[in-house]
Amino acid sequence: MHPTRAIIHLGNLAHNIEEIRRLVGAHRRICVPVKADAYGHGAIRIARELLAEGVSHLAVATVSEAAALRAADITAPILLLGLVIPEEYPLLVQTGCEAFVADKDQIAGLALQAKQMNTSLAVHLKIDTGMGRIGCVPQEAPSLARYILDSGLSLAGVATHLPVADSAKPQDIDFTHAQIKRFTDAVTSIRDAGIDPGIVHAANSGGILQYPESWLDMVRPGIIVYGYPSDPSSLTGHTIELKPVMKLETRVVHMKKVQKGTSISYGRTWTAERDTVIATLPVGYGDGLARSLSNRLTVRIAETDYPIVGRICMDQCMIDVGPEPAVRRWDTAVIFGPGHGADALARMIDTIPYEITCSIAPRVPRVYVTE
Repeated sequence: MHPTRAIIHLGNLAHNIEEIRRLVGAHRRICVPVKADAYGHGAIRIARELLAEGVSHLAVATVSEAAALRAADITAPILLLGLVIPEEYPLLVQTGCEAFVADKDQIAGLALQAKQMNTSLAVHLKIDTGMGRIGCVPQEAPSLARYILDSGLSLAGVATHLPVADSAKPQDIDFTHAQIKRFTDAVTSIRDAGIDPGIVHAANSGGILQYPESWLDMVRPGIIVYGYPSDPSSLTGHTIELKPVMKLETRVVHMKKVQKGTSISYGRTWTAERDTVIATLPVGYGDGLARSLSNRLTVRIAETDYPIVGRICMDQCMIDVGPEPAVRRWDTAVIFGPGHGADALARMIDTIPYEITCSIAPRVPRVYVTE
């Protein structure tokens, strides 16, 4: 087993799903994104665990991600969140994904492909209420919903996305409330046209935590499923306890004494200010440990934090363990995980925990534990 490993705590995953269900209600459907290899946690294993926990839908960003789930005999409904090019239509129809659609061209193309393959296809109409990414304008929703049905496709749902639902800024709160109103008005207009909108869904992680009016028929929790942010509170006074699912750990593989004035790693960006001991860890940016964390990050060994010194290399990094270290060769060093979260790393380099976990390279083994 490689000394650098991503430990995936399945018990924490189950706990997070239960916390989400406790908040939004047991009757409400839950759709969890397992795109980007389940945010770096391993899509197939995580998908199976989520379904065992009662999640109703999975979501992916690409047709190939959906095909990998189907190849693993996962038969649950899969939402395809991203748009596809015509060359991907046959595989999309084959997988039976419920694709997001937003315009007549795509609707017509998918309908033709399904007809040619002598099968049916369900889609979700995406309405752009302020994200500005994909989706129709709200005023087009009734006519596009009718076009979906007239084309021979089935309308499985109607959706939107909330880009600032996780923000506490007053202007963002106002923006999100306005989004939800635009969306629900559009859904009403679909119903007024005599069309069943199917599953109505809008709430991402931020929406779940802060906007109960966005919960509707189904919620789509992303990063909170994987344990971040930790212990957030909603504006309505609800609380939810989250536990990070991934722990990135490695082992001390080398130790040596260095004298004051010794420089460490590429570029000589760190120089010892005292005689000390440098320990080498076999993890680097090739494993997903961002080079921008050089001379900033600390790693945890036996409840003590030690600073990374010098530039992080592709496959290794170094830590200063002091002149009389308690650290020993082969000790386990935790880069991040429960109690030492990826959110702290994210803040150091002005990013989000999603990017930290998604960046963990495929060469790092995922080890699944149930406790």
